Amino acid sequence: MLALALSLGDPAGIGPELIAACWAERQAADLPPFFVVGGARLLVAAAATRGIRLPVATITDPAQAAWCFADALPVLGELDGDYRPGQPDAAGARLALASLEQATALVTRQTAAALVTGPIAKAELAQVGFAFPGQTEFVAHACGVAADDAVMMLAGPALRTVPLTVHCALSSVPALLSVALIERRATIVAWAMQRDFGIAAPRLAICGLNPHAGEDGRMGDEEIRIIAPAIAALRAAGWDATGPHPADALFTPRARATYDVAIAMYHDQALIPLKALDFDQGVNVTLGLPVVRTSPDHGTAFGIAGRNQADPGATFAAIRMAAQLATRRAQA
Repeated sequence: MLALALSLGDPAGIGPELIAACWAERQAADLPPFFVVGGARLLVAAAATRGIRLPVATITDPAQAAWCFADALPVLGELDGDYRPGQPDAAGARLALASLEQATALVTRQTAAALVTGPIAKAELAQVGFAFPGQTEFVAHACGVAADDAVMMLAGPALRTVPLTVHCALSSVPALLSVALIERRATIVAWAMQRDFGIAAPRLAICGLNPHAGEDGRMGDEEIRIIAPAIAALRAAGWDATGPHPADALFTPRARATYDVAIAMYHDQALIPLKALDFDQGVNVTLGLPVVRTSPDHGTAFGIAGRNQADPGATFAAIRMAAQLATRRAQA
């Protein structure tokens, strides 16, 4: 298998030090070969804050990564910058964007097996011309996929969950929901469960929007007007879809045993249970793309960057999941 491509993320955040930690623990964590796009000097400095002496091998071709991975962290290209943990600035945002652009291009050209993106600061990127709500939408655009067809799933050992609406105000959610949106995105999730996760008959549990899933219209009628008809359409298409489920009861251990993925109506409805259960092992994986893209499910954490406090577990998990999905696709 080809090596994985990693983008740096914001160099002032915890991304660079966690990449270094992953390489340092590559054997104990059983990680596949990967390379980083840019930041050789910066990564060495970030590694030092964790007491890691990081050997770096500058490469000019992704194919060289597997050859040197055992002895040094492969870094592709000459992009670099100063390491100033906890001090985001425009120069760092430009470096993060350039790394993301180049890493994405390598994966879309099939010169890397999958893309693992480091955490970014959306506000910082916006100031240097980044015109997308997040990395999910950027990668979808690079792949020629409509933003609505790129679905964000959060996955950990205890739970997989999908928010149908993502980075928008909570007050906007009811107007954004439609039968067509739920049916289309849930279908993409079901296809991905089959193709990427090897689940032949995926079980989809679909949340209600309102408390108690609306309680027969007493607390809102979106369940009656929108969510239940979408579930009926999914079932008519042959998918095992249930709901609308009250979200407050859907994430208990007993409930989680009854489904393969929970589909939520908005961001926090999906991310709060995932982070409560699997914070240090949570992975953001984009479904519906022709390439594999994952990311650790945490942010830049500027407040602890460079202090050797960040847990690398989610980055380990993102790298492992990217390799697993890429391998399954290659074998299909």
